[in-house]
Amino acid sequence: MNVIDVVYVFLKILLQFVVELYVFYALVTLKLNRAKYFVLKVVVGFVVVLAAAFCISFFYELYGQTVWGRILVYLFLFGLSTVHVKLCFDEDYKTVLFCCSLAYAAQNLVYKLFLIFWCSGMQIGLFESWRNMYDLYFRLTYYSFYAAITAAIYFLFIRKQNNRLSNGRFDLRMMTVSLLVLCITVILCSLDDVYFGVLSAGAENKYDIYELFVLRQTGNAFSVMCCAIVLTLMSKTVVERNLKTEVEYLQHAVRQGERQYAISKDTIDLINIKCHDIKYKINALFSGDDRPTAAELDDVQESISIYDAQVETGNRILNVLLTEKNLYCEQNGITFSCMADGEKLAFMSAGDLYCLFGNIIDNALEAVGGIAEKERRVINLVVKCKNNMLVIQEDNYFDGELKFLNGLPLTSKQDKDYHGFGTSSIKMIVHKYEGELSASVTDDVFHLNIIIPIIDAEQRATSAK
Repeated sequence: MNVIDVVYVFLKILLQFVVELYVFYALVTLKLNRAKYFVLKVVVGFVVVLAAAFCISFFYELYGQTVWGRILVYLFLFGLSTVHVKLCFDEDYKTVLFCCSLAYAAQNLVYKLFLIFWCSGMQIGLFESWRNMYDLYFRLTYYSFYAAITAAIYFLFIRKQNNRLSNGRFDLRMMTVSLLVLCITVILCSLDDVYFGVLSAGAENKYDIYELFVLRQTGNAFSVMCCAIVLTLMSKTVVERNLKTEVEYLQHAVRQGERQYAISKDTIDLINIKCHDIKYKINALFSGDDRPTAAELDDVQESISIYDAQVETGNRILNVLLTEKNLYCEQNGITFSCMADGEKLAFMSAGDLYCLFGNIIDNALEAVGGIAEKERRVINLVVKCKNNMLVIQEDNYFDGELKFLNGLPLTSKQDKDYHGFGTSSIKMIVHKYEGELSASVTDDVFHLNIIIPIIDAEQRATSAK
């Protein structure tokens, strides 16, 4: 085995494949949640993948002219790079595998489209005048073609799906079909490259027999069709998943509305009871000739102190929501501490604002509701604006153990679809407004931190175009 030939295989074939694949990895993972030490993991992992590609170049030199050898090489590099991507992003493996398969299909589509163009040019002698500059002109043509088709695929297939790829709950059946078609494409691609490469005459992808040229182009066209089908199926999977999520969101909103109605009813009942008590206490105070004592006045003052629960933030919707939650907390022995500057929340829609803070507080109420010690039944909420950023911080005690997935706490309730969706909806709304959130636990205290850039509706619409 000649080491120079191995280096040639690495530089001209495998290195090019890995770089092209990672270009599409970068495009499809733009909106995924990055893991800690993201840049370090990307750099170190990419070096490891390149080192593995160089090592497997020895195997390619020995068995790369066989179909099974070539399939093993490319599947190995795809599998290893998928593990690398998983380490770089805080997403479940199914989401990462879906994104990497989407990238692989796109990379293969570009390669096969170029082969169709190149085989046609070789057949009609389009490149014969290049002669001594052949290698340079080939590279310039290839990279220009690659850049143009990559941009087209990004705008046609990938860009529309980027915001929907995170936290993937993909349809397993359609995903399996897509991966199956992708595997078939890889096998056919290897068959074409191995056997038609042997049949080339004088130069690679040039054929003296016209029927061989037709067969080669038919194989390329079939591979293009398979890759296009994979991209279409995967796009439909993302769209259907998004529609399913929207349906779940609506169902959650209905359930949340029912729960809010129950809370509102309890609050109104509490106010009615207090008003009834106040009426009789006032009648009792002034029914006689004696002046009311200090104790009796304090009793009346305590009865009307319920109206001190009103929260003023500078935002009408937030005022109503926080006041109602505060009344609920007083009724149920929960200390609710709130410091909120809501004047700059006008950039958020009323529904998003209500749902965001409603879910945040409801999750906290659920956590402290099961705590026996009164001194630990505490919720702290801070909403402030700093450097044109909306900062939301919520802290509460909890009992038990919290497990996290994709940066969010997992619900301990049996009805996971219902209870878990409240937390997911918080993340959906935060990401809708281009914000970030993080959750952590210190001893027995849960911390939620959210940062959202304050952008008015006109600016947001312009940036979305």
